[in-house]
Amino acid sequence: MYVIAEGKKGVCWGCIGILVISVVLIRPSEGLNAEGKSLLELKKNMNDPFNHLWNWNSSDPTPCYWRGVNCTFDRKNLVVSSLDLNSMNLSGTISPSIGDISSLSYLDLSFNAFSGNIPKEIGNCSKLEVLLLNNNQLQGSIPVELCNLSYMSELNICNNKISGSIPDEFGKLSSLVEFVAYTNNITGPLPPAIGNLKQLRIFRAGQNSLSGYLPPEIGACECLETLGIAQNYIEGPLPKELGMLKNLTEIVFWQNQFSGLIPKELANCSSLQTLALYQNALLGEIPSELGKLKFLRKLYLYRNGLNGTIPKEIGNLSFATEIDFSENHLTGEIPIELTQLKELELLYLFSNRLTGVIPNALSNLKRLKKLDLSINYFTGQIPSGFQYLPEMSQLMLFANSLSGVIPRCLGLYSPLWVVDFSDNNLSGTVPPHICCRSILMLLNLESNKLTGNIPAKLTGCTSLVQLRLNKNRFVGRFPSDLCKLANISAVELGQNMFTGKIPQEIGNCQKLQRLDLSGNYFSSELPRELGNLSKLVAFNVSANYLSGRIPAEILNCKALQRLDLSWNSFGNVIPDEVGSLLQLERLILSQNQFSGSMPAALGKLSHLTELQMGGNLLSGEIPSEIGALIGLQIALNLSDNKLSGRIPPELGNLILLEYLFLNNNQLSGEIPSTLENLSSLLGCNFSYNNLTGQLPSVPLFRSTGNSSFIGNKGLCGGPLGVCNGSPTFDSFPSADKSENSHRVKIVTVVAGVIGGVSLILIGVILYFMKQRTAEIVTSVSDKDVSASISDIYFPPREGFTFQDMVDATNNFHDSYVIGRGAVGTVYKAVLPSGQKIAIKKLASNREGNSVEDSFRAEILTLGNIRHRNIVELYGFCYHQGSNLLLYEYMEKGSLGDLLHGPSCNLEWPTRFRIALDAAEGLAYLHHDCKPKIIHRDIKSNNILLDHKFEAHVGDFGLAKVIDMPQSKSMSAVAGSYGYIAPEYAYTMKVTEKCDIYSYGVVLLELLTGRAPVQPLDQGGDLVSWVRSYVREHSLSSSILDSRLDLKDERTVNHMITVLKIAFLCTSMSPFDRPSTREVVIMLIESNRREGNFISSPDEDLQLQKDDHV
Repeated sequence: MYVIAEGKKGVCWGCIGILVISVVLIRPSEGLNAEGKSLLELKKNMNDPFNHLWNWNSSDPTPCYWRGVNCTFDRKNLVVSSLDLNSMNLSGTISPSIGDISSLSYLDLSFNAFSGNIPKEIGNCSKLEVLLLNNNQLQGSIPVELCNLSYMSELNICNNKISGSIPDEFGKLSSLVEFVAYTNNITGPLPPAIGNLKQLRIFRAGQNSLSGYLPPEIGACECLETLGIAQNYIEGPLPKELGMLKNLTEIVFWQNQFSGLIPKELANCSSLQTLALYQNALLGEIPSELGKLKFLRKLYLYRNGLNGTIPKEIGNLSFATEIDFSENHLTGEIPIELTQLKELELLYLFSNRLTGVIPNALSNLKRLKKLDLSINYFTGQIPSGFQYLPEMSQLMLFANSLSGVIPRCLGLYSPLWVVDFSDNNLSGTVPPHICCRSILMLLNLESNKLTGNIPAKLTGCTSLVQLRLNKNRFVGRFPSDLCKLANISAVELGQNMFTGKIPQEIGNCQKLQRLDLSGNYFSSELPRELGNLSKLVAFNVSANYLSGRIPAEILNCKALQRLDLSWNSFGNVIPDEVGSLLQLERLILSQNQFSGSMPAALGKLSHLTELQMGGNLLSGEIPSEIGALIGLQIALNLSDNKLSGRIPPELGNLILLEYLFLNNNQLSGEIPSTLENLSSLLGCNFSYNNLTGQLPSVPLFRSTGNSSFIGNKGLCGGPLGVCNGSPTFDSFPSADKSENSHRVKIVTVVAGVIGGVSLILIGVILYFMKQRTAEIVTSVSDKDVSASISDIYFPPREGFTFQDMVDATNNFHDSYVIGRGAVGTVYKAVLPSGQKIAIKKLASNREGNSVEDSFRAEILTLGNIRHRNIVELYGFCYHQGSNLLLYEYMEKGSLGDLLHGPSCNLEWPTRFRIALDAAEGLAYLHHDCKPKIIHRDIKSNNILLDHKFEAHVGDFGLAKVIDMPQSKSMSAVAGSYGYIAPEYAYTMKVTEKCDIYSYGVVLLELLTGRAPVQPLDQGGDLVSWVRSYVREHSLSSSILDSRLDLKDERTVNHMITVLKIAFLCTSMSPFDRPSTREVVIMLIESNRREGNFISSPDEDLQLQKDDHV
């Protein structure tokens, strides 16, 4: 057979001769043949902006010379056998006329922008062997007619918007070798007929919405080499029939809902090289039989519910390069057999319950590059052999109970770039060679017992970005050479024993963003050179022996958000220029010797949430401009000064304020009635002033008691009794002001921490209730459930009993399951009253204590808060080894399911409403809860929608209450893949800015309709994809979800504005991200400016303080 292909060199002269004869025999009057006309019909439906198909000419007798067209001889006639139009920037739809080219065996339209449905007429191309439609914008379902193509060996439809299910007739494709359909919206179960595909080698359908069980018939695909179905909703057990696939090299099942045990039959997949089962709900022990997979290179089982010990047989995986068992409930010690894995490059065992010492023999793994054993219960010393690992780059051992010294030669033989040993009991000094290779980026040794000076060689580590040495026992002076490091962005030396001056050279750290020198013995004045730090965001020198005035130059640090100079001996006046620090959120100047009047310019600090100026020598009146600080929330503390005059009525504008302390001053006049607006107030103190008149009707005043008003001569009303002209406080004993001042300071401190104490008490109560409950439940059998004492400890709604839950779910039968996760299962229950609730049943305590931590996390958060955009926790109970959490039922399910499901019909106003609701719920957690709460797992699947599509933030199993003691597991790795903030990878610390980043990803999902994880060739995550797309195509409507009405200019403009907010939220630096309260304000303002996409902005869109409890 002769072939004529465009672009071929060295053409066979015999072929040309035959072609010439063929062309001569064609009479010009006959014109273009039928196949050529079909191709022109195909072109008619296309947009070809770069004119790639310029030579498709209707006057040609044959299309065989056209670009992209290849022909072959079929008997005596030339026919089109191949059409290759890939990567030509073509758009439009695929014409049904393609089905008229019956001789076509190869069709490649990939990497274009075709939309519309896949034409069913392709099924007429009976000789088709290869069909490549990937990387377009095709929609609709897979035509069942394609299943008639018995010669089809390769079908690639990935990276489209194809929906519907895989046809049951799929099994008729008897010649199929490769099926690639990842990154679509395909739904439904995999058809059992897949077992008929005896030639199938590659099956990839990840990042869809597949559901149901994995059919056991898959075990009949005897040639299968790659099986990839990651990022779907496939549930149930892993079929043991997988073990029949002897040729299988890759099993990629991560981020599904598989449950049950890992089948030991997987050990029969003798060719397996990659086993990725992470982010599922798998339970039980790791099968020891996996050690028989002698060719296995990558074993990923993290983020499941696995328990038991690590099988020693894993040490038989001699080819293994990466093993990740992190974020499970594994116990016991690291088996010594793991030290035999000579090819191992990555070993992650963090966030388990492993114990014992870290085997020194791990240092025999000379290829090891990344080792993370953090958040466990390891004891003993850091193995001395670690210092000799020649390829080690990331060594993370934080949050254990390690003791002893850090190996002295650590860094001398290893290319270290991340070292985190924080939260241990290490002693001794910092190894002098830890940055020997000058590539170390992060060194975190905080919260240990380290001593000595900072090594001179470390201060010359030019690559260093973060140096965190807080909470140790370091001594000496601030190393001035540290200021020569051009890349340093964070220096945290707080709570040590450093002495001397802060050197002038500090001004050379041009990239410095965080500087914490608090709790040391630094003295003298602050250097003026601090004003050179234009990127400084947080500066804390509290609790030192510093003096002098605030250098005017520091007011050049316009990026400052947190400035803490408290508990020093600073004096003189506070300069008016402090009002130029417009980004300030926290200004803490308390317990110094500042004098003069308060600058009126403080009223310009519109971002301020906390202003602490107590314990100084300030005089004059409180400037009325303070009332302009409407964002002030945490505290306004002006106590223990010499302030006089009236309390400005403008303070009534501070409607978010929670603590107001004006005690121990010389204020006079009445407490203004405008303070009745302060509905958020949690604590206040007006004692020891010269105040008079009747107390205003502030709700807090009725419950505060006399202590907040003592030492005034003429106050009355409220808790002070009826105003009758008599001094109200005559009955109180007089006291020396200094003595009372001391007492008031104590009251202030107690008021500030009372929220944290109450939460700790809840934890203690839960502990004792759990002990008692365990005794009750153990004595009650299944048949006695109805007769047992109620196990519900959070007061449920009226008419709501435990037996109702049992009956409504048929004793928690699988048919009532509406969701599964790594730590439990969610059931829908309809109570006798008709009320619907959701019951989250966490795994048995036999699965490890991290389930208990998740249970406690949800109670300590949801159990203590109320907000209209937070899922309400009705109650909780402990029954027969399981923890139950009872929630309000969300009729519409999760945002993730709706947005990425097959029939998404969320229009932009609804999406925007959801975005704003979620932001308000998150803002409540970050700003209105005391202590603040960090969710740690914000994602579209954790934003739940009620019947009105109102959004509620849910799933607080990873939540962390800040400023409270936590178990180590509560510091566990947080977040879901695609949503985790970039700084978390090297800090392993969670802040509210991590929640902001995750929320920004949700915004991008709402705007683009894309999933948070993208193919690796597109950046691997949605944030990278969006930024890359905007760089290449500019900021336009083409990036927005095409399912929306993008013809309305108002809609597009608003979406672009929200996209800019999403960019801010997903900034690489956490310091560039806004707070959630700022996000709410920006969203409300965008709605107002771009045309009110949701109603009643003045009533609906503001933070609803009345909804908070």
